[in-house]
Amino acid sequence: MISIGFSPCPNDTFIFYALVNKKIDVKGIDINPVIEDVETLNRLAIKKALDVTKISCHAFYYLQDNYNFLRSGGAFGRGCGPLLVADKNFKFQISNFKFQNLKIAIPGELTTAFLLLNLYLSSPQGGLRPKGSSTNSSLSFIAMPFYEIINAVSEGKADAGLIIHESRFTYPDYGLEKVIDLGDWWEKETGLPIPLGGIIAKKSLGMPAVKTIESLIRASVEYSMLHRDEVMPYIKQYSQELSEDVVMKHISLYVNDYTIDIGAEGENALRELFKKARKINLCLHP
Repeated sequence: MISIGFSPCPNDTFIFYALVNKKIDVKGIDINPVIEDVETLNRLAIKKALDVTKISCHAFYYLQDNYNFLRSGGAFGRGCGPLLVADKNFKFQISNFKFQNLKIAIPGELTTAFLLLNLYLSSPQGGLRPKGSSTNSSLSFIAMPFYEIINAVSEGKADAGLIIHESRFTYPDYGLEKVIDLGDWWEKETGLPIPLGGIIAKKSLGMPAVKTIESLIRASVEYSMLHRDEVMPYIKQYSQELSEDVVMKHISLYVNDYTIDIGAEGENALRELFKKARKINLCLHP
């Protein structure tokens, strides 16, 4: 029995549909799916509670001794990074670097989105945070599930929100505007795809088992790519956004060639993310 964690987001349910529902040959492996928000999965991985799980690339920074990063099933790409959004008034304030007493809703401290925000704030463009500091007196961060962030900002519970997943397609419906596209910043800064998340497997499973799981995930992705209509009811069962148009946009953006195999570019992107994390001395290990 192998526990496999993944989020209810459309790209993850798309990826794992065939594996969980045994639409492919699972090579005799019994699978126990654990479906949770990505930050919950990050925390479970920190506790080594899951054999295989979707993970934020930021969280993997702290897990390299115990887990292998799989080549298949990841969320890497271009034009798919997290966005900082706010209403019109705060957009003007943030755009003019007036961050005093600003509350930013984030989808979790271990998410790659939060790491990218910290990297941006430490850059010449962000200009807010001295190197080596993980806090700034003018900012406070409020962690919450990703799907609550848009409402928190639109209702005034947070001044700005760091959004991921389906939210990047729906935030204008709540009267919010994009302030910073962190993915665009990362791509211009590095020339590399954005390493958002991936699948990791415990080293203690043994390399033959890890490689088998990796191949099964690749086969599961390929099955869903060939049977998109069949997969849709399963995706909608878990998605926070039921609009089929939004679901399809989400899958088209986050499921791509890097999902089949991260390739050399993906490897370089992950290394660069960790290199930049070390430079700002950001260590949030619980």
